[in-house]
Amino acid sequence: MLGCVLLYVGIVLISNGLATIEKISDKSMAVMNIFTGGLSLILNIVSLSYGIVTNQPNTYFFGSATGLLFAFTYLYTAINTIFELDNRLYGYFSLFVAINTIPAGALCFYGFGGNAIYGVIWWAWGVLWLTGFLTNNLKMNLGKFPAYLSVIEGVVTAWIPGFLMLVNMWPK
Repeated sequence: MLGCVLLYVGIVLISNGLATIEKISDKSMAVMNIFTGGLSLILNIVSLSYGIVTNQPNTYFFGSATGLLFAFTYLYTAINTIFELDNRLYGYFSLFVAINTIPAGALCFYGFGGNAIYGVIWWAWGVLWLTGFLTNNLKMNLGKFPAYLSVIEGVVTAWIPGFLMLVNMWPK
């Protein structure tokens, strides 16, 4: 499941970043955000349900809960874009997620929720989510840094790992 979701997280991060860099309409970005957020939502609900049915909540709940952070990020972004809503609440959501990446990443170094590579990836994502708070709530002008960071992280932390997971070549 994770490989499938990460593959699409990769393209949504890349396309969102490129749209900002190339000044493509925000509403154009909403399509891939809906696809990726919807896919992530469905797969994480299935995983949560499987954990309940098989009575393995510790195995499935953490992964699903953190996976839903992605689903809601992309759905939140799409809805805000389509309806031209105030992004400040999204900024606070981004701060909440960024804070959660700190312990999520640390736990990976202890073998919970992944390995050390996952830990570094979580922290990289945390920086990207933090830019959402800095730009939307603190009104910091970070220029195109968040857009370039989104493209780079889309490739390095999502697309490549997701693809490698799908072909069973990702380190365990």
